[in-house]
Parts: sequence; C-alpha cells; structure tokens
Amino acid sequence: MSGLDKTEADLKQTTVEEGTQFKGTLQSNCRVLVRGVVDGELSAPVVVVAESGSVIGSVKAQSLQSSGVLAGRIDVDDVVLSGTVKNDTVIRAKTMEVKLQQGEAGKIEVRFGECLLEVGDDPGLEIGEPRESRPAPKRSSSARRNDPSIEAADKQATAEAAAKTESSAAT
Repeated sequence: MSGLDKTEADLKQTTVEEGTQFKGTLQSNCRVLVRGVVDGELSAPVVVVAESGSVIGSVKAQSLQSSGVLAGRIDVDDVVLSGTVKNDTVIRAKTMEVKLQQGEAGKIEVRFGECLLEVGDDPGLEIGEPRESRPAPKRSSSARRNDPSIEAADKQATAEAAAKTESSAAT
C-alpha cells in the first residue's frame, strides 16, 4: 500500500450529519461519525458521537468516543465519554475514560442515568447473560474513597444478597 493509499484509508468515514435520522442497521468497515441520530444497530471499528449526535440501540466497536447522547447496549474495547448516558443503558468496555464537562451552573460534572457499566477484561461473559449467573465483581476498597453513601449501599446490597441466599437455601 502506498503512502497515498494509507492516507485515503485513514480519511474514509461514514457520516450521519446533523438533521439526519437513520433507523435500522448501520455496518461500516471505516470510522463512523454521528452528528445526527442513529436509532438501531451500529457496528464499526471506530464510532465518534459528536455533541449534536445521538445513538439509540446497540453499538459494537473497537473504540467509541461520545460527547453526544448514548442509550442502549454498548459493547466496545475502549470508550471515552463526555456526553450523556441515558437510563437503562448498558456499557461493556475493557477501558473507560470519562471526561468532565462544565455544567450550566459552572460546576464540573459527569451525569449518568440509571445504567450498568462493566469495565475490564471479562471474556467469559457475553451480553445478555443473566446478572444472577455472573460472579460477584471484585471490589477494591481503595477505589471506594471512604464514601459513606457507597459504603451504606454496599452493606445493604450484602445484606440483601445474604437474605436471598438464605431463602433459596431453605427451599
């Protein structure tokens, strides 16, 4: 491949422009830039969601960078988030970077709706596997930063899991 060919390959991309709404399955062998709305299945090596863009549905990619809106099931190797993640969204990634943005009140914030984030290598799990059949995640106490609300939620979750185990063992 000549230097010119490599440059052309690097420049190729599929673009969903602002004001465009795509419904269905979008599959590409090159980078996909979303400035409009993609509603459905999106599969590409690299997906970039601009501030004006939204992806609703499922995304499969090696890399995802989003400063727009995400909703649905996201399965990627690497993800950089600086936009909005809507309720009932599941993000599975090997690595995740969250970039903070300045909010309307002038404070730096990150905002997630009710969503499930699974980060790290876990090749034994596949999307759609029931949560009850998954092993409990390993938790690092140093990452908890002694947050009382997180510790209280952890204690409650542990108590609920113990009660569930006891009731299932009794049957």
